[in-house]
Amino acid sequence: MRKLKNSELDRLSVEGFKAAEKTPLIVVLDNIRSLNNIGSVFRTCDAFLIKKIYLCGITAKPPHKDIHKTALGSTDTVQWEYAESTMDLIKKLQAEHVHVCAVEQAEKATMLDAFEVLPNTTYALVFGNEVKGVAQDVVSTSDTVLEIPQLGTKHSLNISVSCGVVVWDLFSKLSRLNQDS
Repeated sequence: MRKLKNSELDRLSVEGFKAAEKTPLIVVLDNIRSLNNIGSVFRTCDAFLIKKIYLCGITAKPPHKDIHKTALGSTDTVQWEYAESTMDLIKKLQAEHVHVCAVEQAEKATMLDAFEVLPNTTYALVFGNEVKGVAQDVVSTSDTVLEIPQLGTKHSLNISVSCGVVVWDLFSKLSRLNQDS
């Protein structure tokens, strides 16, 4: 088995990415402190053709060298927008019939592996601050709270890792749903 060279990967151009049909997922970053986490989320969203990223509250915005270091140019491909208030954004998305999922450990949360996606539905995934998590008012207002099952001794995953896990899971479920229809 031979590793592929980058030139063999048949990736989209920036123009091709922007023109491509997007995965009906929106990522919302609720007061993320780490610029490297923000850049990593951009890169994950590029990998799975995510529709849009919202950067809320204290979450830094491109261009910034520390975001660029981990985003590797994906801030030029993935559509993004800044929203000062995560709560106002959540209400706006819900008014547009987007199903809002806070990713958090909470009472009566749905375990990610048990969550079933619906056809013709756009999902917004809210990821919270590295220390405080998703704000309680956002959790309370969300349509669903998703929890990543964890079996070890630690209480949480890094936000960029959580984003990768949840985006991959929903991307896979949406892909299977589209294949079955």
